[in-house]
Amino acid sequence: MCRNQWVFVWAPEEEDPWPPGAASRWWLHQSVSALDDDLLRSGSRLVIRRGPALQALRALARETGAQAVFWNRRYEPSVRRRDEKIQASLESLGLDVQTFGASLLFEPGEILNQSGKPYQVFSQFWRTCLLKPEPAQPLAVQSRIGALRNRPQSVALTDLNLLPAAHWTGGLEKMWTPGAAGARKRLSSFVKGILAAYAVTRERPDQTGTSRLSPHLHFGEISPREVWHAVRKASFEGMGQTQFHSDKKHRAAANQGADLIRGEETFLRELGWREFAYHLLFHFSHTQEEPLRPNFRKFPWRRNAAALLAWQRGCTGYPIVDAGMRELWSTGWMHNRVRMIVASFLVKDLLISWQEGARWFWDTLVDADLANNTLGWQWSAGCGADAAPYFRIFNPVSQGERFDPEGVYVRRWIPELATTPREFIHRPWQAPASLSVEKRSRLGENYPRPLVDHAAAREKALEAYRKSSGN
Repeated sequence: MCRNQWVFVWAPEEEDPWPPGAASRWWLHQSVSALDDDLLRSGSRLVIRRGPALQALRALARETGAQAVFWNRRYEPSVRRRDEKIQASLESLGLDVQTFGASLLFEPGEILNQSGKPYQVFSQFWRTCLLKPEPAQPLAVQSRIGALRNRPQSVALTDLNLLPAAHWTGGLEKMWTPGAAGARKRLSSFVKGILAAYAVTRERPDQTGTSRLSPHLHFGEISPREVWHAVRKASFEGMGQTQFHSDKKHRAAANQGADLIRGEETFLRELGWREFAYHLLFHFSHTQEEPLRPNFRKFPWRRNAAALLAWQRGCTGYPIVDAGMRELWSTGWMHNRVRMIVASFLVKDLLISWQEGARWFWDTLVDADLANNTLGWQWSAGCGADAAPYFRIFNPVSQGERFDPEGVYVRRWIPELATTPREFIHRPWQAPASLSVEKRSRLGENYPRPLVDHAAAREKALEAYRKSSGN
C-alpha cells in the first residue's frame, strides 16, 4: 500500500499582505478540525506544523523519508511566489513535486483572447471558457487512506490561536458547518430545493435563494468541478421530465424542468464570475491594492472615520445598507445583491475608498477571497474590469423596495424597524407623524437619521467621477 501523510502548515505572516482575517481564521480552525476528523475515520491523521512553509516541509520530508509532495495550486500573487520557491527547493532535494488545479474550473493562464492577452470583459471571457472541454468529473473520495506507521510530531490545533478573541462567533456557529461534510450537505440542499428557482430568487435577500457555497469553495472543502457536475446532473434529470406530456400534472413537471435549466445556466454563470475574478488577479496582480484603471489612482476619495464607522456598524440610516452590514457582523456573510448596495453606498454616497471597504470585508467575511473581494469592490467603485459605469449609483431606497419589497430582510436584522409599515420600511424618515408610536421608529434615538442625503451625495459623486474619468 502506498502510505501518505496529510499536513497543514500555518504561516500567515510569510510574505502575505493579506493574512486571513478574524472570520476566516474562525472558519479555518473549524475546517482543519473537520479535516482531521475525516482523516481519522479513514485511518489517517493530520499533521499540523508552523511555518515558514518551506522549512516545515523540508523538515517533514527528512523525518518521513518522503519521495513526493503534492498540493493544490493557489493563485494569489504572494502565495504563487512562495509556492514556486518551495517547489524549486524541494525538487532540488530530489523530491517529486506535483501540483493540481482543484480550486478552479479552468487555469487562468490558459484563457486568453485571440491576441494572446487576458480578458477584461466578463462576457467575452466566459464565452471562451464555454468553448473549452467541460471540466472533468471529480475523482471519488477514498474511504481508506494508508497512513505512516510512525506519525510525525504535530502541533495542537489550539496552539495556532486561530479563534478570534471577539465574542461574536455565536452567529457564525449557528449558521455554518465548516468542512467537507457541511459543504456536500449544503450543495445537496441547493440542487434539490433552490436551483429550480435560483434564476429568480438569487437577487432576493428576503428569501433563501442562493447556494451559500462560497466559503466552502474558498477553503477547498468542495471543488468547483463537483459543484458544476452536481448542478448539471440536477438540470439534466429535470429536463428528462419535460418530454411527451401535456396533461396538467406533467406540464407542471415540464415547467419545473425548464426552471432547472434556467437555474443551471444562471448559477454556472456565477461560477464563471468566480473564475473571472481569479483570471484578473492572476494577470493583473497589482489590483489587490490598486485600481485596474490608472485614471482612478488620483480619485478624490475622502477620509471620514466617523462615516466609515457608521457604515461598518450598520448605522447609516438607510435600512437595506444597515441590514446588510449587521448580517455581515452577525453571520460572517452577506447576500450578494446587498454586497453591491452597501459597496455602492460606501464608495459613491460617502466617497470613501474601495480599499477601506475591501479591508473590512476581508476581516468579517467567512468567504473572504482575495480575487472575489478585489473584483467586487473594483466593480462597485467603477475602477476595475467590467466595472459598473461611473454614473451607476445604487439608490438604497429603491434597491430595498425592489429586492426586499415587504421589508422582511430589513426587519430581520433591524428590530428597531420591526413595526414600521411596508411603505416606509426603506424610508423611515418619511413616515408621517400621524402614525402611532408603535409604528414609527424614533429617528435619532433608536435608529439613526440618514447619514447623507442620497440625491445630493449622488451629484457630488457624479462630479468627482466625471473629473476623474475625463467625461
